[in-house]
Amino acid sequence: MNKLETMFLGTKLKNPVLTASGTFGFGDVFEQFFEVKRLGGIIGKGLTLNPKRGNEGQRVWETASGLMNSIGLENPGVKHYIEVELPKMKTVNDYVIANMGGNSIEDYVEGAKLLDDSIADAIELNISCPNVKTGGMAFGIRCEDARTVVSKVREAVKNKPLIIKLSPNAENIVALAKTMEEIGADGVSLVNTFNALAIDVRTRKPRFNNVTAGLSGPAIKPIALRMVYEVSKNVNIPVIGIGGIENYKDALEFIMAGATLVEIGSANLYNPTTAINVVEGLEKYAEKEIDKNIEEIRGCIWR
Repeated sequence: MNKLETMFLGTKLKNPVLTASGTFGFGDVFEQFFEVKRLGGIIGKGLTLNPKRGNEGQRVWETASGLMNSIGLENPGVKHYIEVELPKMKTVNDYVIANMGGNSIEDYVEGAKLLDDSIADAIELNISCPNVKTGGMAFGIRCEDARTVVSKVREAVKNKPLIIKLSPNAENIVALAKTMEEIGADGVSLVNTFNALAIDVRTRKPRFNNVTAGLSGPAIKPIALRMVYEVSKNVNIPVIGIGGIENYKDALEFIMAGATLVEIGSANLYNPTTAINVVEGLEKYAEKEIDKNIEEIRGCIWR
């Protein structure tokens, strides 16, 4: 009996462990380290409708227990992904979620339509991208802005489950999650990176050309965990927990806070076997501590 087996949006996954967008390439490169099929599912690089070169200058900077990045969603575009990368991803894992962002509602809708007709199993919508038509504020900061873009995408996506990836920089993340549920999101994932700043004291300038960048890694875990706990108690759709997960105990904390699945992010970059280590740790834990299924402990701190 597989005690880690998890039902997610109508699909039975072998375990609750996924990989976070932007930290796992398109999956195949990790085959040299472990059998990627052993994970519950995988998420590739964040996509945009058209190819993007990404940001100039410094792209990553290590902080105390964390990592800042300003990659700028460098990617080959949705069409290339569907034709070239997605078929390869499906050979290394049965369950593939496509992550997509955009800088306008039109880009979101057109890209989502293409992914809706692809062989991806679900779509994870990144609403932390800046809306270039309204001065650059991210779509996912205010409920009304998120409602506008996600409702349009929900109308366009008819075949695939739609998961909304929430920003911790939102004005009210619980209200945002509830809004996403109200307009038809099938699930939410949280959190994306925190807006942060690093300064080069030698040059007296910011480390990144865009001044601020996204902070991830173990430093954000306690805050991300708190947000997953708060959201899980207030919505009836599945929650995916993300933020600083390095080992199976971290994953268990998110599950006990209410997460149905977890995503491994930054840790993939400095230890490429992190995801499978988490799976194996959960298997050993379940053998000793779980009666029938991991569902027994999901949300146990508030149920």
